[in-house]
Amino acid sequence: MVDDAYVAVVLEVLSAARVEIEPGLSDDEFARVEALLSFQFPPDLRELLRAGLPVSKRFPDWRDGSDEELRWLLDGPADGIAFDVETNGYWRREWGLRPADVEEASAVAREQIAKAPTLVPIFGHRFISTEPPEEGNPVFSVSQSDVIVYGNDLADYLAVEFRVPRPVWSRSAPKPIRFWSELAEA
Repeated sequence: MVDDAYVAVVLEVLSAARVEIEPGLSDDEFARVEALLSFQFPPDLRELLRAGLPVSKRFPDWRDGSDEELRWLLDGPADGIAFDVETNGYWRREWGLRPADVEEASAVAREQIAKAPTLVPIFGHRFISTEPPEEGNPVFSVSQSDVIVYGNDLADYLAVEFRVPRPVWSRSAPKPIRFWSELAEA
């Protein structure tokens, strides 16, 4: 449903909010990032980033960010949940019996999180799921083990976060995403 007219409005609203917009990512740039980080951009986010690349503070710098910085951003949700496992006693019943050793518990949690769909950073601690590989995935706010749905889809998220006009085709409810939706409902 994301089309050129909608993307133009998004970029216009972001620019008016003093977000610097560079030319969009090329196919080669998408391929480099996806190969480096082993994920595929969701189609709606891909269309937005193809038209213009937000590079202001808190946006991932997909073009010029260091490989380490991009990996750090992508690892953020797992690192935050592992932190809560290690320091705050966080544990999901679905993970089985919690090991007594904190490092072992953290390792088990990371194994479980690694099975979940990859979350791609959009802005700050807002992420969109790579699965299913289609438009309309919800946007999650992930701060350690505090996970909430922050947008029913990318368009709904952009309306909430940046006051981009919500298109009529924006989802009225989030589709369920394995693992992440369960954390958001907890």
